[in-house]
Amino acid sequence: MNPAASFTLCVVLAYAGMLGLCLGMDRHWKQLATGRLPAYAQRLCRPIGVLSLGLAGWAAGLVWPVGMAIVAWFGSISLAGFVLLMLMPYAPRLALWLPVASGMLLAVAASF
Repeated sequence: MNPAASFTLCVVLAYAGMLGLCLGMDRHWKQLATGRLPAYAQRLCRPIGVLSLGLAGWAAGLVWPVGMAIVAWFGSISLAGFVLLMLMPYAPRLALWLPVASGMLLAVAASF
């Protein structure tokens, strides 16, 4: 896999993981997902978030050796958390659909 695509996958998975952990909390669930997602989906958000963060670490390991991959993994988690923090108050719909749209764009880019 292309190193740029692997790092982009790492950032997208980190964002999805942070969004999953965020939606696992009642406060953010009410803010972001009220009326858009079924209520039983909240219980799945935390495990999916943890799994996504783990997969982000795996994607970082595809690009760099272990020591640098750990630093890149923490950096991508920090970047994803900051982006989510900035999007939540101003564009909550975009915050919800950003991992889906970027995943589709990444799949299209990887096919070329």
